[in-house]
Amino acid sequence: MTLPPFTKRYETPGRAAEAVRHYRWISEHARPLRQPALHDIGAASLTFERVEGRSVRPEDLRRMAELLGHAHGAAWHSDLQSASPGTPHHHQDGTPFDDYLGPREIALRRRHDQGHLPNKVALYAMLGLLEDTAQGPFAFYKDSNPRNFIITAAGDIVTVDTDDLSLAPMGYDLAKLIATLHLTYGPLADQAVNAALFAYNAAAGCYGARLGTTDRGRLDDFLALHAVLTAPYVGRNGYRHRWPLRSHLRGTR
Repeated sequence: MTLPPFTKRYETPGRAAEAVRHYRWISEHARPLRQPALHDIGAASLTFERVEGRSVRPEDLRRMAELLGHAHGAAWHSDLQSASPGTPHHHQDGTPFDDYLGPREIALRRRHDQGHLPNKVALYAMLGLLEDTAQGPFAFYKDSNPRNFIITAAGDIVTVDTDDLSLAPMGYDLAKLIATLHLTYGPLADQAVNAALFAYNAAAGCYGARLGTTDRGRLDDFLALHAVLTAPYVGRNGYRHRWPLRSHLRGTR
């Protein structure tokens, strides 16, 4: 039976056009990610193939890490070898997608204003951590939370909601998946996180020797950033568990 298509509506035509550019960029440069077919482009809407299945669960982490490693490695090899942390990357038509540093600095300052960081010392600690992690090689960030992937009954993984892309270091988007699995289902076993990181590095390393080198300390730094950046969403969107802030904030209260 053919499923009816899914139409996603956007606030403005500009947002819809940006989503199309990101969809096409992933199709060209991050081919390991399978996306639903794009059937129709409206003035402020996109109509996609409808895909049925379930969202990602903790037991899928290693497989997901391997997929992200292949996607990030492919994108680096295809288009991102010259990317830098504070400079937006550009599509073929010249339109940019966000750099790594600028939007996250703004977001961290907003988290301080919202009360998710206790004081200016804590804010500066997180801004320093952000700067420390701004090292290549660079991949992309597409908000890899469990709801943004569909695992079909046949076991295929389909990537959805690629509306927003930005540059990010290798491993950053894997950390987002780990953090949001924790927020959704509770703490993950350390062994499972290490196995996922190993699978990610092995996959990414297929595209260049520099790519399979994300270590656990660097992953933990990314997790600390995500703990702050996702703090406003705890209690919403299925995020029932908090992610504890690490030692980066000790002594800042």
